[in-house]
Amino acid sequence: MKAQPPHDNLQRPDDSPVARFRRADDPEWHWLENRDDPEVIAFLEAANRESASWFAPLDELVERLYHGHLARRELAVHGLRTPLDHFTYWSETAVDADYPVWWRHPNDRDDAVEIFLDLQARAESHHFLELGDMALSPDEAWLAWTEDTRGDETFALFLKRLPDGEAVKLLEEIGPELTWAEDNQTLLYTRYDATQRPESIWRLPLTKGADGAPEAGEPTLVLREEDPEFWLGLGKTRSREWLVLESASKDTSECHLVPARQPATAPRCFRGRESGVEYSLDHRPGHFYVLHNRQAPHFRLDVVDEADPAGDWRPMIAHRQDETLEGVDAFTWGLVISARDHHQAQVYLRILELDDAGGIGRDERLPLPETPCSLALGDSPHFDARRLRLREESFTLPVTWLEHDLDSGERRLLKRQPIHGDLAPEQLACERLWATSHDGERIPVSVVMRADLAGHPLPTLLYGYGAYGEVLDPWFSVARLELLARGMAFAVAHVRGGGDRGEPWYLAGKLEHKENSFRDFLAARDTLVEKGISDGEQIAAYGASAGGLLVGASLNLAPKAFCAAVLDVPFVDVLRTMENPDLPLTTAEYTEWGNPDEPDTRKRIRAYSPLDNLSAQPWPTVFLQGSWHDTRVPYWEPAKLYARLTELGTARGPVLLRTDMAAGHGGASGRFKAWHDNARQDAFILWALGLETREG
Repeated sequence: MKAQPPHDNLQRPDDSPVARFRRADDPEWHWLENRDDPEVIAFLEAANRESASWFAPLDELVERLYHGHLARRELAVHGLRTPLDHFTYWSETAVDADYPVWWRHPNDRDDAVEIFLDLQARAESHHFLELGDMALSPDEAWLAWTEDTRGDETFALFLKRLPDGEAVKLLEEIGPELTWAEDNQTLLYTRYDATQRPESIWRLPLTKGADGAPEAGEPTLVLREEDPEFWLGLGKTRSREWLVLESASKDTSECHLVPARQPATAPRCFRGRESGVEYSLDHRPGHFYVLHNRQAPHFRLDVVDEADPAGDWRPMIAHRQDETLEGVDAFTWGLVISARDHHQAQVYLRILELDDAGGIGRDERLPLPETPCSLALGDSPHFDARRLRLREESFTLPVTWLEHDLDSGERRLLKRQPIHGDLAPEQLACERLWATSHDGERIPVSVVMRADLAGHPLPTLLYGYGAYGEVLDPWFSVARLELLARGMAFAVAHVRGGGDRGEPWYLAGKLEHKENSFRDFLAARDTLVEKGISDGEQIAAYGASAGGLLVGASLNLAPKAFCAAVLDVPFVDVLRTMENPDLPLTTAEYTEWGNPDEPDTRKRIRAYSPLDNLSAQPWPTVFLQGSWHDTRVPYWEPAKLYARLTELGTARGPVLLRTDMAAGHGGASGRFKAWHDNARQDAFILWALGLETREG
């Protein structure tokens, strides 16, 4: 392997944290799961020091990447202005700020600006700050929001009178979601159970005290979900007529409705749950529009009378074999449908204008800027809006916001992310390849590089995820420009288990079909080499969270396929995690991975779980990252993988572990620290691909 010399070891094995903290009676390193054991933190801190020592010769490169990234982006960020009924709202992030400040002005007085939420100021007293949700009362007189200041995704509720009332903490230890009823006096929020599952929805009455400060009444339980595989969520129809309380598992859903102007009304079940059937809805006066997969695996759209939702569901868009319907948004004039073309792995938006009788008078697709690309309906809060905000993006197109006029067809550019520096978006080239997997299935592979280097095998970073039906539609990255400028290609394997080719693609990569994801990832790697895109000896793999499972399992199958790997908060101890229903979110994952209480399921998970399939194979050099407060993938999963790979001693290069002791699953909350962390992993990738040297 020419990316780095195989003898580039860390230090003598008997000096490593793994040697010093090894317990002979626990070869699996399960003792790391005991958060209260002081030796756990001692071990993680020792591994951090070891990692920092190894990275020291790359520190100058890290700083160059970091400052190069800063020089390419506009550091002062001004959000789009969005008018509501009374005020226009936007955010601004200062050049040197980590967090935004939120502003507003009356719709008829753009000179009367006022700050109503300063997150930068609120973050000054915390090492970590994450905004969960922010909700304006319908009369725009009150602001409610939730904050996480630890990184463990547990939130506190705050409320203030706008614009400059004092922020009052009303509740702690709740979920992130908030929704206002239309009476301007009632908030709905979620609470967790012991496994951090949103298992109940509560109603909180609010009043203004004598001094103008908000006062909260006694919370009232609205809905509780007893099934441990289901969790609750909150929403409101765009018509603002109905509060929607959704209970969902990974493959089944059920909606309950509450009149938004009468929030004390008991919730009414729209349609009872049916195993394997998912549905979502929106509302126009007189009708509900229901997107569902009952006898329609790729989803269909039905309409039902508002007065009788249990009555006949009449078809509007029939089930189709070549596309999946992904979303429905209702307006006074009709519907916006988001759908995904299975053959092209491409999302698009479809406009349906409805006549007075509910018939379809206009049916057209909105144009795409290029393919492949991302396209989504932007923030269009007004129910009667005929000028839609759209968000476009691709590997070569920076984030772009447009206004599309339904009447004239005119498209007006509202904003495009500015890019500075020596590599402009138009100097990039993007290509879509199709790999052939082990069973003959065609796998989309997207790749972006400098246009002037196209046609030459390049060092390549291959990224994948492949779970929960999540799609990896193209996204623009400023930090990625630092890698592309140095002659690297970036590729995405759209493997089964994701939703890139619609619902069938997801189903073909979960449960008993999970191995398809790993085989698809390896097929993508091989196709990049066969097509002359990538240098076969200089391909690194990247996976985060469930993507860490994808990469870890792929490395066990083909350890020599990659010269390096980055596994960020990787889900690699799948079997042991799924065997512990007391861990956060485990029971809700049974429909994704299976319940190991069933012998066949346990055997299946055991066959691919990365930690359960380690052996003395020549894994590549690996950079593992974890977070102390991570409740989704506990810190001990990457720590165990680090310890056991180090003990095996057969990796072709160093095995590194870095644990962020002040963050959660998403890493650092402030943008500058997050960018610096990103520069560190990019320095590792460039070194591993042979594009930068490590001296000293």
